Amino acid sequence: MPRITGHVTIAAPVEAVFDMVADERNEPRYNPRIARASLEGHEPIGAGSRFVVEPSGTGARGRMAMTILEHDRPHLLHNAVTSSFMQVDGVLRFEERGDATLLSWDWEMELVGRWRALTPLLRLVGPRWERRNWVSLKHLMESGARATGLS
Repeated sequence: MPRITGHVTIAAPVEAVFDMVADERNEPRYNPRIARASLEGHEPIGAGSRFVVEPSGTGARGRMAMTILEHDRPHLLHNAVTSSFMQVDGVLRFEERGDATLLSWDWEMELVGRWRALTPLLRLVGPRWERRNWVSLKHLMESGARATGLS
């Protein structure tokens, strides 16, 4: 099972970075591969919160379910993602570094079904894609955007 790890420093308070990431509805703002994300159930967001995520270009058949397994604001998010083509289990850590946040990711990703044969490709492109997502979040947050009121 491919493991994808990395980190990025974001010049924003740890609480703001955590809140932006914990609310999956914000991901389309910084990840161009995600078209939509919606919360199933009610706020506040925490352990057990579940989101439906639709990757760009896949329509309803590409939908993924993302569940927050652990929510320790502002330090840790443990998420599970399931879909017809992949399973992901991973942890995001948020560490205060002065006025900035060190965001670290550690994902175990597995392609399933007919997609399983592409696992070697995931090992090659996954780390680059994942880093691109978080660097894009960094640019968004450092441009002055805030997590409040976003969907």
